[in-house]
Amino acid sequence: MQPMDPSQALAGKHLVLGLSGGIACYKAAELCRALVKAGATVQVLMTDAAAQFITPVTMQALSGRPVYTSQWDAREGNNMAHINLSRQAGAIVVAPASADFMAKLLHGGADELLSLMCLARPIDKVPLILAPAMNREMYGHPATQRNLTQLRSDGAHVLGVGAGEQACGEVGDGRMLEPEELLEELQAFFTPKRLAGERVLVTAGPTYEAIDPVRGITNLSSGKMGFAIAQAAWRAGAEVTLVAGPVSLATPRGVRRIDVRSAEQMWQAVQPCAEQASVFVATAAVADWRPVSAADQKIKKTEGGAAPALSFTENTDILASLARSERARSGQLYCVGFAAESQDLLAHAQAKRERKGVPLLVGNIGPQTFGLDDNALLLVDAHGCEELPRAPKLQLACRLIERIAQDLRKTSS
Repeated sequence: MQPMDPSQALAGKHLVLGLSGGIACYKAAELCRALVKAGATVQVLMTDAAAQFITPVTMQALSGRPVYTSQWDAREGNNMAHINLSRQAGAIVVAPASADFMAKLLHGGADELLSLMCLARPIDKVPLILAPAMNREMYGHPATQRNLTQLRSDGAHVLGVGAGEQACGEVGDGRMLEPEELLEELQAFFTPKRLAGERVLVTAGPTYEAIDPVRGITNLSSGKMGFAIAQAAWRAGAEVTLVAGPVSLATPRGVRRIDVRSAEQMWQAVQPCAEQASVFVATAAVADWRPVSAADQKIKKTEGGAAPALSFTENTDILASLARSERARSGQLYCVGFAAESQDLLAHAQAKRERKGVPLLVGNIGPQTFGLDDNALLLVDAHGCEELPRAPKLQLACRLIERIAQDLRKTSS
């Protein structure tokens, strides 16, 4: 049964978190805490090697459950922890998964509780998710790479690794992903892939139209709604490209990002991407007008002088242009528009949807959401409207992605 909040795919899940030996065990503590906060229950298993890096007491305090470390644990009535614990799990997550532990899994080794449980799990019911962590030379070794390939072939879900400075002092690939990255990967793993096979293009944030080297025209859009939509689309299985105006937000995991500044730059970036996309979500607050020309030097104020006269020219209407394209008219590109209004939301949203020629228009009251982490949306199509009450932007983004997926299924049937 799906959780009420589509952005919280881990709510109600029971996960086994396995720790093998490695300095990255310290990240597993933060991951455990994050999983519990996301609504999951977590049963921790640790190898003897893992206990050299972090104590079972720490993991018990964070998970709220006794930690298992031995296949001979007498707490299980039948003394079969490797059977009982795996049958209760929605997934087994091994983080960190050391090179040695993965080599053991590959060959069916089972000489301690964690590997024994991984081998004994019902493969078709209990996914195995591995978060590798090791030195860069170990990670790049042909034996390790062969093992990773075979583990994937055997059905394990092997996550990527991070790059950077390692505990040994060397720099390169092999670091375990950060806890927030692992959490996002797990949220995505349990999210239904309603947009699998789709290519989604999202624009987000404001544009900046220069007047001179230090001044310009922009707006208060933070980009948070568009970034949340890109994140939700990736979770739902889409290949996502995000064209972002000048904002200081982290790139959502799994998303390809293109940074632009002006409306014209956004249009130039969007056009080639739209040729490959099947969905376009125009969340960006694009400036309608720009100065005809920007001064090369700062326009100086003169004592008693008049304000400088500015001449404007209209920017390309990105949404309307793509909605009128051959790909959109033939049904190959599904376009979604956004309207940030200050009043009369329904009337303005309906008018804009018809004017732009898009099947779905999403309206919101700009001053009530700019810069905030929550929003309220109004979805308007040819048949009427649907209100999405105020909620975190990621939750609303997941609801919007579900709606887009429904519309795509209707048009393809």
